[in-house]
Amino acid sequence: MLDPYIIIEPSAPKVPFILSVPHCGTDFPNELSEHYIPSMMAAPDDTDWFVHELYNFASEMGITILHARYSRWVIDLNRDPMSKPLYNDGRIITGLTTTTDFFGKDIYVSEDKIPNQTEVQRRLDNYYWPYYAKIESLLDERIQEFGKVILWDAHSIRKSVPTIRKDDFPDMILGNNDETTADSKLISTALNNLRSGDFGVNHNDPFKGGHITRYFGKPENNVHALQLEMNKILYMNDEERVFNEERANKIRIVLRRTFKSLLHTIENL
Repeated sequence: MLDPYIIIEPSAPKVPFILSVPHCGTDFPNELSEHYIPSMMAAPDDTDWFVHELYNFASEMGITILHARYSRWVIDLNRDPMSKPLYNDGRIITGLTTTTDFFGKDIYVSEDKIPNQTEVQRRLDNYYWPYYAKIESLLDERIQEFGKVILWDAHSIRKSVPTIRKDDFPDMILGNNDETTADSKLISTALNNLRSGDFGVNHNDPFKGGHITRYFGKPENNVHALQLEMNKILYMNDEERVFNEERANKIRIVLRRTFKSLLHTIENL
């Protein structure tokens, strides 16, 4: 069985920084390939398309990149494993093993293919917890070498998803569960640098960081987790279907600057 993650090793000496991209996967395990509506499975709409490619500069900075192999429709790596909601404000948000996309469209061919609790547990064991175990091992390696580490969880979303938010999303949203998952100096560094470009940046609104950020972010143990959500049109075309290199390079300048400053900040914590 293939690992549910893909590792991109750094091409420079390692630094205390791990980059996770849990929603860029588009594959489906063979045993599930006939469970989903073929037209939906061909291009799973909720995918964080090309995010791992957007951050391709990170490996040159000594950062290890870990990204998902499988679609979040198989199991969502950024949801609570017990399906506890991340937010309690009434917003509609897809679950651990969602049965619809963000717009409420069915993704399974029939009701009998919808995973029962036994199947949910199988997916947790085979696809979810191995991703978490790999993050844990990478963080442990950096802690042993540097004594501290940053985990950056990278995401993207459509400019407009009315089922989640009536208004368009901001350009970028930095999440740290109300400043509990990372040291305040790292949070300030990230915000100041993200805002140094031409983009609007919100802080913990409307996203505070998902389960990965909240699960691993323990600044008291020298693990500092931050989530960045961004509009897909920052690096894709207006239809949010095709990677746009010119737009990507513009946001890469800001992201690279942010990472460089974060590494300087954590070195001096």
